[in-house]
Amino acid sequence: MLNIYISEDVKTKTDRTISKIRKADKFCDDCWVNLFAPTDEEIQELVDKLDVPEEFLRNPLDDEERPRIDTDEDTDSLLMIVDIPLVQDNGRPDLLETVPLGIIIKKRQIITVSLREVKMLNAFAENQVKDCKVGYRNRFAIQIMYAAAGEFLRLLRQVDKSIESSEKELAKITTNKELYRLLDLSKTLVYFSTSLKSDEAVLEKLNHGPTTIRQYEEDEELLDDVIIEFKQAIEMADIYMSVVSHTLDAYASIINNNMNDIMKIMAAATIALSVPTIISSFFGQNCPMPWDSGFSSNPIPFFILLVSGIFSIGVAVMILKKHRML
Repeated sequence: MLNIYISEDVKTKTDRTISKIRKADKFCDDCWVNLFAPTDEEIQELVDKLDVPEEFLRNPLDDEERPRIDTDEDTDSLLMIVDIPLVQDNGRPDLLETVPLGIIIKKRQIITVSLREVKMLNAFAENQVKDCKVGYRNRFAIQIMYAAAGEFLRLLRQVDKSIESSEKELAKITTNKELYRLLDLSKTLVYFSTSLKSDEAVLEKLNHGPTTIRQYEEDEELLDDVIIEFKQAIEMADIYMSVVSHTLDAYASIINNNMNDIMKIMAAATIALSVPTIISSFFGQNCPMPWDSGFSSNPIPFFILLVSGIFSIGVAVMILKKHRML
């Protein structure tokens, strides 16, 4: 789908002039083109009308594309591919992934390309981001990265709450459901950590490398703030990943411990119950039972057998407790 946006100055009730983003019907100078899940026709339209290299439009559509910067001198285009967080409706709310987002900066336009709809960009289209003007293309690209860092941080705080919730549930009873939930959280943190480090490398190249989009002092300050936000997100992801890893290891040890205790109790019970069996085997069929006709004339062997069995179980239990097997 292809959407075109432009900025226009609007006066408020207090006679203050602010910039607002609205949809446009056609391509023009100083416009923002948001392209997601594009068709071949839409890609070809951008190639023909805006002189964008086709590979710049197709590369971000690859789920495995890594964050990087590329330039095309013939068309005066700069491509920046970054990973942004993606919340999927797949029945597993704790398993979050990242998706590549391509930001193409041309002399007169800025283009965002992604395989799926990026809800984070809707905040820009709906004027929820302050001091945002499409005509300042470099600053607009940095603001998108700032929003991505904020989304990473928001989801990382959500992951932290999920970890605490799982730990509380596991403290009550160890269930496979909570362990699978921790595994999903662990995968999420691995995806986030990898993407954040790659994004940070791209930002460092923009800040200090030969390819830069800093033009004004405000751009430099904003880019520095974005880098700081990404560094904070990386530290948070690493900390939470370590917490989840140690939690899984701890509960694996607890499960093994519980299993050993159960096996020890079962072995001790088997030993205790086997003693009266050995004693009763000496009597065989020569001991009259209460339902036999000769029991009333000779009941002593039965009671000896019964008392001996109970006594032997008690002795076995005492010995097992002494050796901490019960």
